[in-house]
Amino acid sequence: MDADLRTHKFHDIAHFGLRLVVGVFFIVHSQMKFGSGFGGFLQSIGLPSEMAILIGLLESVGGAFLIIGILSRIASALIAIDMLGAIVIVKKAQSFSGKNGIELELLAFIILLTIMVLGPGKISLSHMIKKIPRILQ
Repeated sequence: MDADLRTHKFHDIAHFGLRLVVGVFFIVHSQMKFGSGFGGFLQSIGLPSEMAILIGLLESVGGAFLIIGILSRIASALIAIDMLGAIVIVKKAQSFSGKNGIELELLAFIILLTIMVLGPGKISLSHMIKKIPRILQ
């Protein structure tokens, strides 16, 4: 019996599940970025408060793109850059866990890189349309 997971239907379901969970996570995570508190926090670490709206839009729109499976490579790359910024600039990579720990951001970063490499998968709008170039999937 061959163990060819790539053509198995559970591979497609797992791939969609991964995109769904990460997409919902970032949509929920983005909601706090639209409040006034996050802009003040950004100012306190030396970043412009206007970035709060841009980061919130990136996470919410990018999360939606991941869920529906369109532009998922680009969305995951941009959100991965956002997570890298959170690790390096905001948390300053002080510790792996505990206060200012980077474990959640690092996990999200690795999952986003995985989605970027794998693409949207068969259960996606990109696969249904089929005319979208691979680089834009």
